[in-house]
Amino acid sequence: MRISDGVEWAIHLCGVLAAVPEGRDVPGARLAEFHELPPAYLAKHLQALSRAGIVAAGRGAKGGYRLAREASRISLLDIVLAIEGPEPAFRCTEIRRRGPCPTPPSACRKACPIARAFHDAEAAWRRTLASVTVAEMNRLATAESFDDKRRRQFRDWLSSAMQ
Repeated sequence: MRISDGVEWAIHLCGVLAAVPEGRDVPGARLAEFHELPPAYLAKHLQALSRAGIVAAGRGAKGGYRLAREASRISLLDIVLAIEGPEPAFRCTEIRRRGPCPTPPSACRKACPIARAFHDAEAAWRRTLASVTVAEMNRLATAESFDDKRRRQFRDWLSSAMQ
């Protein structure tokens, strides 16, 4: 299974936005700057997150983005679904019904073992992502990769980026 770069970007951006104080926004261009992402492409993902109720967009010249709900109430699955859509990763095409020895329709009333294995794997994957929140990701990232200097740099950047 391949997840688009947009999912990774969106999760990181939600992590940044989790640090924004209530009532403040960060412009999309500044969010793009933070991870050196293409602003136009990122805007598309921010719109998807907004449509899904994960981020809220401020209006007007001073507008920007903020989380629409607490980071502890946004799962990684919420973000994946906002960016990738709800369609399952595996789509059975019933290939077993083709060729010189096709399986008869009566034998295809339930999914084949291949489809069942993929559906089970995807269900487990979705359960795992649903159980991990942006708040938890931030806690782990801060503990694992933020020393005092990096914390100060982030706070300084965020202070300059907020509107």
